[in-house]
Amino acid sequence: MPGKRGLSREEQSVILCAVTRRIKRVAPLQAGKMLGVLYACMGLIFLPIFALAGLAGAFAQQTQQAQNTGGPPAALIAAMMFGFGIFMPVFYGVFGFIFGVISAAIYNLIARWIGGIEVEVE
Repeated sequence: MPGKRGLSREEQSVILCAVTRRIKRVAPLQAGKMLGVLYACMGLIFLPIFALAGLAGAFAQQTQQAQNTGGPPAALIAAMMFGFGIFMPVFYGVFGFIFGVISAAIYNLIARWIGGIEVEVE
């Protein structure tokens, strides 16, 4: 039974088979933006973990301070952990962007020598 453009199903399946393509170049700025956003999102995953660690540390520090009077106050420790948690996505995003640009530039240089990555598309 003919399908699109008068081709049979068998001919269509042959045409739709996987084709190997090669990635010759990656735009460094676009790769940097993508990795920056991706890493910032990954940094957001750590936000609740750091918040809970700050809370747990504050309570542990408070019980420990009852025994010895040395060391920073529990509120300072908790504030530092919350600060690290909020700063983490920014830190990851900035460094993701920087290393994304550098990695794409290195990939482009190496791809000129050896030809790039082959991917199979359909």
